[in-house]
Amino acid sequence: MQKESPLDAHLHVAALQGDVETLRRVLDTGRVHVDCKDRDGTTPLILAAANGHLDCVDELIEQGADPRARRTTGTTALFFAAQGGFLDIAQTLLDNGAQVDSASMDGGTPLFVACQCGHLDVAKELVSRGANVNGHMKDRATPLFMASQNGHGRVVLFLLEAGAAVDARRTDGATPLWIASQMGHERIVRVLLRNGAAVDTTRHDGATPLFKAAHKGHTAVVDELLPLRPKLTLLPNGESALHAAALFGHVAVVRKLVAAGSDPALRNQEGLTASQLAADNKHRVVVDLLESLQAVARS
Repeated sequence: MQKESPLDAHLHVAALQGDVETLRRVLDTGRVHVDCKDRDGTTPLILAAANGHLDCVDELIEQGADPRARRTTGTTALFFAAQGGFLDIAQTLLDNGAQVDSASMDGGTPLFVACQCGHLDVAKELVSRGANVNGHMKDRATPLFMASQNGHGRVVLFLLEAGAAVDARRTDGATPLWIASQMGHERIVRVLLRNGAAVDTTRHDGATPLFKAAHKGHTAVVDELLPLRPKLTLLPNGESALHAAALFGHVAVVRKLVAAGSDPALRNQEGLTASQLAADNKHRVVVDLLESLQAVARS
């Protein structure tokens, strides 16, 4: 790659700052290429798009900037416009030949980052232009997975309506429901379940959505999952959701799990009950609760 000249740098700064007059003056010298790149392969158009400067984007395109130009990471001006939520810039780039599903080196597309950041209007525009709602990163995380992880409920609804696969798995086996449960997004858990998400999908370590919700103490998520009758016995990881809740002292979750049918006498792969785990970790309230519940069950 050709070394960046001082004039190239001047053009980059103008694009970065949204200084369209300086940008125009530099280009009018005829001594700098409109798509000059820095050492990371960033062009002025990418900088202008990433920072929301529509007037600079318009000027650069008018002067011949390539909307398909990529940084060394594979990211484009459209990628950054989508990430920033700049709908007008995204539309301009698409109107001028930007590739809607152009992917970065890790597989991320403009739709992926729009959904990750919760930009519903941009996501709708990209899908209307042909973006693949079931595209995925190299780790096979989808736009739905990222929207679920980050708590963007309206984006989740839109993606499902647009045909996103509700149980698409990341390479480690995690699904959108699994990640939403871990993060404590009960409204998204509810939406995913109503759209057919499988309640007991497991990550490769054997943990289910209920196990992660119990482990994190997300009582509202547990409330959403329990009516679907998730597995309460030992999981492939050798633990149960009750063990996970007891280990971390989540009293409300322990109470809900036992009420739903979890067995306080169940032993994990190490031969320990939930009460013993709670005692080992000094969660006396949990120990007392479990002992009282067992006493009631025996009476």
